[in-house]
Amino acid sequence: MKVYIFLLMLVMGILPSFIMRVGILQSYEERAVNLRISDTQTQFKIIANHLLNNNYLQDTSNEAINAELEQMSNLYDGRVIIINSNFRIVKDTYSISEGKTIISEEVIRCFKGDSTTRYDKENGYIEMTIPIEAPSSGKNQAAQADAGKKPEQSQVLGVMLASVSTDSIATTMEILNRKALIIEIVMIICIFGVAVGFSSILVKPFNRVTLAISEVKDGFTDEPISVPDYIETEHIIDAFNQLLTQMKVIDDSRQEFVSNVSHELKTPLTSMKVLADSLMQQEDAPLELYQEFMQDIANEIERENKIINDLLSLVKMDKTAAQMNITAVDINELIESVLKRLRPIARLRDVEVTFESIRPVTAEIDEVKITQVLTNLVENAIKYNKEHGWVKVLLDADHQFFTVEISDSGIGIPEADYDHIFERFYRVDKSHSREIGGTGLGLAITRNAVLLHRGSVKVLSQEGEGTSFIVKIPLTYVR
Repeated sequence: MKVYIFLLMLVMGILPSFIMRVGILQSYEERAVNLRISDTQTQFKIIANHLLNNNYLQDTSNEAINAELEQMSNLYDGRVIIINSNFRIVKDTYSISEGKTIISEEVIRCFKGDSTTRYDKENGYIEMTIPIEAPSSGKNQAAQADAGKKPEQSQVLGVMLASVSTDSIATTMEILNRKALIIEIVMIICIFGVAVGFSSILVKPFNRVTLAISEVKDGFTDEPISVPDYIETEHIIDAFNQLLTQMKVIDDSRQEFVSNVSHELKTPLTSMKVLADSLMQQEDAPLELYQEFMQDIANEIERENKIINDLLSLVKMDKTAAQMNITAVDINELIESVLKRLRPIARLRDVEVTFESIRPVTAEIDEVKITQVLTNLVENAIKYNKEHGWVKVLLDADHQFFTVEISDSGIGIPEADYDHIFERFYRVDKSHSREIGGTGLGLAITRNAVLLHRGSVKVLSQEGEGTSFIVKIPLTYVR
């Protein structure tokens, strides 16, 4: 970024100075050429009048006129050619073309009264034609005007073809260009220094941002950072601090998860060890006691197995949606099959399970994952219910989503626990959960499975009166 700022400032400084130098030189050249043309035209028109007054086109022996022409030729380092009405060269200051005939576009146009001027920059001269013309008499012009006729134009008796050197203009431009180039080089050096300084100053806040992020990355600090120099750095820092906060939450959650997993896995092992040690200490223990302790050990093994299976399910849920096995599934039949497997558990607790479908629903889902969602929610509704209670499953759909609402008449969930029930290993009633064999992972698995389908799960509950879980999933899976 420092290099980009430096180059940008350097270009923005040099380009205007270059354009200004070129513009000034071009303006000077244009003005100098126009002044030279104006000056020489005035001088040559005066000479043209002298030529006409002294009848020079018929007699070129006039020494004064010849001296005047030579003087003009030497003064402007150029050449003067006098052409008569027969297109014959009567005078050439270079004494090369006298007596020759010249026919050119510029000369012909000049005989018609149209003077021309041409600047040849490449060869360094100005070429111009000046008419030698005799004005018509005032009496004739007045008579023609009285008769309503257009007055006659002056008669062109000859043409003066002159070339004027612009070497002095080129020399002056070369001097100006050299001085301007020196000034430009000085400006470039100054601009270079300013660009280096400003680019360093402008980049310093970003360097501080990089340093602060590096300190966080290296573990020297985990506090939010602040570099309020620019609005841009504030936005970057705000985004980084939000990410840092999120990472802290994830890290805390990971540590808590590891702690919970360790605790949950160690608890059954500890119980089995206590039971086994008790049996080993009793050499003459009756068979009934052995059977009772072994049954307890088997229960603890089953509990350990449930925790491990739930952990494996949770790990699978955390993987990408690319592993989703999406098929078109009849949701009504899926719910019926889930309830058919869970009704025996409900009958043991004398809980009535009913299913109500507003309409037939078919959706694109991963059947295994949604089966696990429905099983977890309905099984929880049964296990955390009251005796002689009820569980109701309601299915409905619109043109975009299908909704499954699972309501029960159970013990309910305190409002303070709403934000935590989907956390791993979280239990509202820990003692009751242990009693019925819950692992604390069911709702975490449920939420992950629903999110993989781009859906949502909400809970409504009143402590002591019952709970409703509302699952909303798109009918068409969006990859």
